[in-house]
Amino acid sequence: MKGFDLNLLPVALAIYEERSVSGAARKLDMSQPAVSVALNKLRKSLGDPLFVRTAQGMAPTPRTLTLVDPTRDMLQRLRNDVLASTAFDPASSDRCFTIALSDVGEMTFLPRLLEHLRREAPGASITSVTLPPAELAVALEEGRVDLAVGYFPDLKHRNFFQQRLFSHDFICILSADHPFRGKRLTMKKFLSMGHAVVKAEGRSQEVFEQLLIRNRISRRVVLSTPHFMSIPFVIAASDLIATVPRAVGESFARFAPVRLVEPPIDVTGFDLKQHWHRKYAKDGANAWLRAALVQLFGQ
Repeated sequence: MKGFDLNLLPVALAIYEERSVSGAARKLDMSQPAVSVALNKLRKSLGDPLFVRTAQGMAPTPRTLTLVDPTRDMLQRLRNDVLASTAFDPASSDRCFTIALSDVGEMTFLPRLLEHLRREAPGASITSVTLPPAELAVALEEGRVDLAVGYFPDLKHRNFFQQRLFSHDFICILSADHPFRGKRLTMKKFLSMGHAVVKAEGRSQEVFEQLLIRNRISRRVVLSTPHFMSIPFVIAASDLIATVPRAVGESFARFAPVRLVEPPIDVTGFDLKQHWHRKYAKDGANAWLRAALVQLFGQ
């Protein structure tokens, strides 16, 4: 095989099928002289004339007949396995998509995304995972995770693509029967209250915490927890206040007896994005999932 040009084999196959150099040239979209040159190279490489000109056209030699089926099979496998489009058919797919989400992300994205899959890809499923930043980067590169969706400031390497979906800001939640009845807290009132604080490292909640630090605002923290899911129940049964991403607060208010009020300071919104590794930018299933998220959540 050393020095053998595999590009010559399709030329031999085309001449065999067309029984002429000119016909092979048309089929391959090549010039007739170029086909003749390629045939001469192949003859020299294999030490055989390969085709003999007859009244019925270019007749193959026995050596050529041994090449035809392997060459045809090889080209078909290349077309099907290597060069084929990675088109994705959601209606017939049983793909399990793995998405990195925080618990906030699950509340924000999963209900509508699962409903979309039920309509468009009923055989598909989703696995939600939470991984440390370094492990997440490796999992995206290896294809063990399809997308990271939410607030992932660590995924900044040039091998990762990202796309903004929408911006978030923050809202405060109080119990439904809390004596404060206004729509926006004053700073004095905010500081006088006991706070429940979610400390989830590397997540969106840090945006608000860093804002307080920059403004030298110190609250009276009564409860500190790494979990969001206990917050609506704690707030509903106490006089505490919690500051959470707005979409999370709105979700809490739909199933728990809590009320939303604006925080005393304006909080610059943060972007929620979807992130994927550049290796899978052209993957049909990955591209379909990204397009679905843009359709459902993109601003």
